[in-house]
Amino acid sequence: MEDRFAPRDVAANLSIRLAPFFQGLPEEAVDRATANVVMRNHPANQVILLENDWGSSVYFILSGWVKIRTYNLDGKEVTLNILGKGELFGEMAPLDEVPRSTDVITLAPTVIGNMPAQDFVRLLNTEPQSGIRLAKLMARRLRQVNRRLRLRESDSVSRVADILLFLADGQGKISQQGTEIPNLPHRELSSLSGLARETVTRVLSKLEKKGLITRDRETLCISDPHALERLML
Repeated sequence: MEDRFAPRDVAANLSIRLAPFFQGLPEEAVDRATANVVMRNHPANQVILLENDWGSSVYFILSGWVKIRTYNLDGKEVTLNILGKGELFGEMAPLDEVPRSTDVITLAPTVIGNMPAQDFVRLLNTEPQSGIRLAKLMARRLRQVNRRLRLRESDSVSRVADILLFLADGQGKISQQGTEIPNLPHRELSSLSGLARETVTRVLSKLEKKGLITRDRETLCISDPHALERLML
């Protein structure tokens, strides 16, 4: 009897191999690591992981968007990161053998490839380049967080500009018009920047009037990232 899940899993294997994390690694090693990947479709606003869950999988985003969130001491939601196609999450819990430290929730319909944690750890143990790649990923995310913390006392324009450049660094796509990023709800930009939603809305309108950004329903385009960067000086 034919396995009705086989076509879906083959598709997941083919898609996940295109993730930047696997580029340049030996083909045999990638084959072994991705052999048991299962692809799952998730609607928007679905919780993928909860804080304090134990880590049995590492997740690769094949399409869509997720946010990484936690809560401050006052119980207020704080968005730590936004991840999109080609990114991975959930990689730390299997390595530390401790529960998850954040929640992960979809922002849009999202397709995720679930890789068994033991396969991911085996890849790191057998392919040094994969460990270096993970270290570089962690270093980039740490630099982004440090930069955002330094700007917490800056003016609202600098903070919104930084969030847009932060998203462009992780998820930006170059087009003829500039660098395109997802046009996220203002509440998500508010949580990322630590500003009130009304303030974010006002700053975005100001940037749009200056011609630094354009927006449509799905996409926000930064026409000149260097000009946006200069606002933060």
